[in-house]
Amino acid sequence: MKLSADQVDRIAELARLALTAEERALYQEQLSDILDYFERLQELDTEAIEPTASVLPLHSVMRADVSRAPSQREDMLANAPATEDGCFLVPAVLGQG
Repeated sequence: MKLSADQVDRIAELARLALTAEERALYQEQLSDILDYFERLQELDTEAIEPTASVLPLHSVMRADVSRAPSQREDMLANAPATEDGCFLVPAVLGQG
């Protein structure tokens, strides 16, 4: 499918791109090649192929959500660079605190 220069201009406008004449010609050719490839893919017989969202088996990469006792404050603060009154002490971000 050969895209016209006007179609490439419209795509560039939607993408908020300012194209030179050379870029327009380059993108016209490249986008046309991409659309030609999609047309070739449309010719494939996929009737026997089951629809799928992924070819990989689905599994969670997260750990199991298991209830456990909360961490002790002393353990959480053990590696903190600075603490005060049992809390993390951090530098002021928006001004003097």
